[in-house]
Amino acid sequence: MKLVVGLGNPGREYENTRHNVGFDVIDHLADSVCTNVNKIKFKGLVGEFLYEGEKIILLKPSTFMNLSGVSVREAKEFYKLNVEDIIVVYDDIAIDVGRIRIRPSGSDGGHNGIKNIIYQLNNDKFPRVRVGIGVPKADLVSHVLGKFTPEERKIVDEVIKVSSDAVLEIIKNGVQSAMNKFNGYSALK
Repeated sequence: MKLVVGLGNPGREYENTRHNVGFDVIDHLADSVCTNVNKIKFKGLVGEFLYEGEKIILLKPSTFMNLSGVSVREAKEFYKLNVEDIIVVYDDIAIDVGRIRIRPSGSDGGHNGIKNIIYQLNNDKFPRVRVGIGVPKADLVSHVLGKFTPEERKIVDEVIKVSSDAVLEIIKNGVQSAMNKFNGYSALK
């Protein structure tokens, strides 16, 4: 069993913002496997499907970004998962728009959602798919809570599809395989 968590903030005002690309990847993944992420559980929205004979739980925490770990911990404890069976997808300002970066573990990199997950799990050994949202040109908060330009949105829509594929690759063949296949990816032609 795997738990795939997409980070974002609940509410219409945050839809399609840079900070919500984790939610966008979960939504795309759910659509691609014909499931819904609409059950309220673990202080979030949950969906599930079978992939390669394995049960996959999709989770979009409703706790707001800075408390994402509460939702993740509840799901982990309920399903009695190892931390390595949790895949987290989130935005990263250190990566250009159009790129993703997969890692098997690591620090929070200044991302408050990841910081809270590490704190709640008391562990940083979970795989993650970091989706580039670009370096802020001005204020960090207005950047991450802002929307992509129309040109960026086209690129990000492609990256969301690729990130969804990367999650499935992690599930099927492991983190190293996904890193080899996707870490050089760029939607910028």
